[in-house]
Amino acid sequence: MSAPEICAEARRALGICDACGYCNGFCDLFEAARRRPALTEADLAHLANLCHACRNCFHACQYAPPHVFAVNIPLALARMRHQSYLDHVWPRALAPFLNRPVATVVWVTLGAILLLFGLMLVFAPAAGVPTIDADTGAGAFYRVLPWTAMVWIGVLPLGWSALAIGIGWRRYWTLTRPEDRVGNEAVQPGRALWSALADILDLRNLRGGGPGCNDLDARFSHWRRRLHQTLLSGLGLSFAATLAATLYHHGLGLEAPYPVLSAPVLLGTLGGIALLVAVLGLGWIEWRADPAPLAPEARWLDRAFLGLVFVVAGSGLALLVWRSTPAMAPLLVVHLGAVLAFFLLLPYSKFVHSGYRAIALVRESLDRVSIRRDNA
Repeated sequence: MSAPEICAEARRALGICDACGYCNGFCDLFEAARRRPALTEADLAHLANLCHACRNCFHACQYAPPHVFAVNIPLALARMRHQSYLDHVWPRALAPFLNRPVATVVWVTLGAILLLFGLMLVFAPAAGVPTIDADTGAGAFYRVLPWTAMVWIGVLPLGWSALAIGIGWRRYWTLTRPEDRVGNEAVQPGRALWSALADILDLRNLRGGGPGCNDLDARFSHWRRRLHQTLLSGLGLSFAATLAATLYHHGLGLEAPYPVLSAPVLLGTLGGIALLVAVLGLGWIEWRADPAPLAPEARWLDRAFLGLVFVVAGSGLALLVWRSTPAMAPLLVVHLGAVLAFFLLLPYSKFVHSGYRAIALVRESLDRVSIRRDNA
């Protein structure tokens, strides 16, 4: 479907929902839609990213297929959401990555791993050690790839991705920003931001109307919400492990690999396990889910991102298990290559939805606070 067709279908379906009103208690989406009867392009982008795809409305709707109205809000908004990623991506020349996510992840990951294998062949002989050996003492990782090379492998792609993501999110905020409320002290923006943060962490809109989402079919479940929170926890623990390793290296003068009971290893292990559990659980749900309310382009974006996270977490845990064997060097290169690909592809993967959804929740929270003020 073209972008105008996607907008037209989302506008048609939400127009029927506004007239019906049956699903207004399910989540924030329908009340927000009723406050925006014009359903402009900015409104549609906001509503699409406010939707958490709980799918309750699809299974509850009396106008869902095979009814002649064929109202399918999760599908229409999933396509609209994907279109918002394409519209705001930077640079725009890389937008096709979002439409071919699996091929992009495979080729970029393989390229990154091959690049690091090449660097290993360049640096290892200069260090006076075999390319593949069983050296696991302090500094062993840096005899495979120098510490400076590892730093640049992280800093350069992460810096690029932060710039690209920031530009995309700023474009989206500019499109959907509630101009009439920003800067008005009576709106209490601090209170609105705290409310939005609570919604982000609790994933309140993944509760559906309260009993949970329709993850697989018409039955209710909280598993997708819990697994999303597990994924977020895994990323947080992995980041904490990186900070702990930085403190060990620069503050304590200790070089990796660290002991099993050290903070970097314990945090990294817990983070990797949490990521694997979340990826496998979300992958199973995505694989078994009813395809009717799901957009194919969104499903492939999900699968590609989950696959890349699986490779990053799995290679990291494999490196921990076999770091005392000759497999350490190739496993280190595979893990760092997967991390490099992950950093490079952050702006062109499902990861970007986190910022769009957070902005949508902030705007919705600002609207709620403003409405309470107006009614006071």
